[in-house]
This record gives sequence, structure tokens and C-alpha cells, in this order.
Amino acid sequence: MKVSEAKRVLIIRLSSLGDVLLTTPLVRSLKNNYHDLIIDYLVKPNFEVAVKLNPHINSVIIYNDSPELAIQLKQNNYDLVIDLHNNLRTKKIVRQLGVPHYKFVKPNLEKFLLVHTKINLLKEKKPIPIRYAEVIPEFELDDKGLELFIPENINSELEGSNKVIGFAPGAFHFTKRWPIEYYAELGKKLNKDDYTIAILGGKSDKIICNDLQKMIPNSLDLSNNNNLFQTAVHIKNCKALVCNDSGLMHTASAVGTPVVSIFGSTVKEFGFAPYGIKNIVVENSELKCRPCTHIGKSKCPKGHFKCMREITPDLLYKRLNKFLEDL
Repeated sequence: MKVSEAKRVLIIRLSSLGDVLLTTPLVRSLKNNYHDLIIDYLVKPNFEVAVKLNPHINSVIIYNDSPELAIQLKQNNYDLVIDLHNNLRTKKIVRQLGVPHYKFVKPNLEKFLLVHTKINLLKEKKPIPIRYAEVIPEFELDDKGLELFIPENINSELEGSNKVIGFAPGAFHFTKRWPIEYYAELGKKLNKDDYTIAILGGKSDKIICNDLQKMIPNSLDLSNNNNLFQTAVHIKNCKALVCNDSGLMHTASAVGTPVVSIFGSTVKEFGFAPYGIKNIVVENSELKCRPCTHIGKSKCPKGHFKCMREITPDLLYKRLNKFLEDL
């Protein structure tokens, strides 16, 4: 079935924060191309907030592994399902609904070859939002970026200043985290340039954010218990965000804040670089062991962690200064 023939569509992307935000260009483009199309979105509860207020979406449905969910979805009488997750759970849902569907085909073989043999068949691969759109025949995205819709009543103490740089030092996996002492040294250099450092993160980042705040004079620890809207407003009021390959990198892209992202064990070819926003990706391209994973690891397999440790604070400071001059 063509999208133009559908009246009601279900988009499925269960997780995670960055992946869900990366679907928003497709959601917007679908609605703008087919104004009468009713779009529902199926997502896990932890990531509902990323699409909760999206005006292009009719209903956000919370995923749970229960028979009641299948009954609810069937009652909605979808004409088409767009499965952007394509795992065992979502395949089950698609089978239960029994309607025409499009699915995102993950380049698992290409990722395996790049990680384990360093044969790179992903050089010409497009960013993930474009790959999502390509699951629909003869459909193209608009030229805008990611979107995150935030309640108007949320404010930030950073408002009104053009001299705030955000740091998001967290990431779920160790090999995706630039060392905290490097962030601290960079922060001190920026202090001398009269920048205030706002340290941002969610519940799992609170310890590292608190430790970093103690290491950078006059910095602000604005980490919280996964209040994405509040964090997004803080990021929106930063001149730029320095971060790892993480969900907050995509959050910054969604609120229009320029991004300097540091890639360690992962690489841009996987498609998850900042999208639709001024950005630079800083990475150690000389290492033959990169990438060692497509998602991250709990420790460096080689023990040296050169992918991050050789990206020194001096190097990043120079790259960041040039980036800020060009904004």
C-alpha cells in the first residue's frame, strides 16, 4: 500500500532517546505531505516524552508486552505500519496487525564487517533519518532537522546569556565517554575565556556530573532525574554543547543548539552523527582498532583507550574555539 492511500498509520520505534528523536523528520514530513494522515506512534514508556507533545502525532501509545496492547492496536484499524525498530518484539506486533507494512532494514552485515574486519561498506551510507525515510518508496524528507516539542512554562537559569557552554559528559557505555578529567581541563580553559560551564545529564549521569562540577570553578550542575524537557531547555540556552555520542547529542540537535560531539569506540558511518544542526564530530581516525563496537563497551578491548585519550583537551579546545568563531 502507498502512504498516499492510507488514512491511519502506526509508526513503531520503541527506544532509545536518540533513535526516537531521529524519527521526527519522517513524522513531520509525512504529515506535511499528507495533511489528512492520522499518525500514531508506539514507543516504550521511558522515551514517550521525546514525542509526547509532537503536534504531527495523533496518539502516542505506550508499548507493553501484553495481549491488551495487540487488541488496542487492532481496534485502531491501521492501514499501514512503518516499523523503524524491526526487532523480535516489533515483528510480532506487525504480524498480529496483519496489515501492509514497511520496515527499516538494519545494515547488520555491514556493521559486523566494519567492527570485526574493518572493511567499510558504510562510507556512502546516509544519516539515520534519511535511511528511515527510505523505507517508504518514492518518499523524501524535507530539509529540516530533528524536533522536540517542549511545554512553554519551562524556564532555565541560563536564559539571557551568550557565554554558556554545555557539557554532557555521560553516556551509557564507558567507551563512549570522553574522560571526566579531560572535560574538567577543557572547562578550566573555557573559564579563562569567560564562559560558564553548564553540566547536563540524566539520572544515570548524576554522579559524573556532580564530580565534574567540583572540578570546574563556577560551573553549574544541572543534571536531574531524567527530566528531558528541563534538560532540553537548558541545552537550548547554551551557545554550544560538548558531548559524547549520546542521547543528549540528539537532544541538542532537536532544540537547535550547535554540537561538538566526541566519538570514541563508535564512528560516524553508523549514521548517528548530529543531524540538521551546525556540528563537528571529533574522533581519532588514525586508530586501526576503531570501531570496536557499534553501540559501546564497558571497557576498552585493547586496554589503552586511545580513541578517547588521544583526543586531548588542548586539541578539543582548539577545535571548539574555531567552531565557536564560525557560529
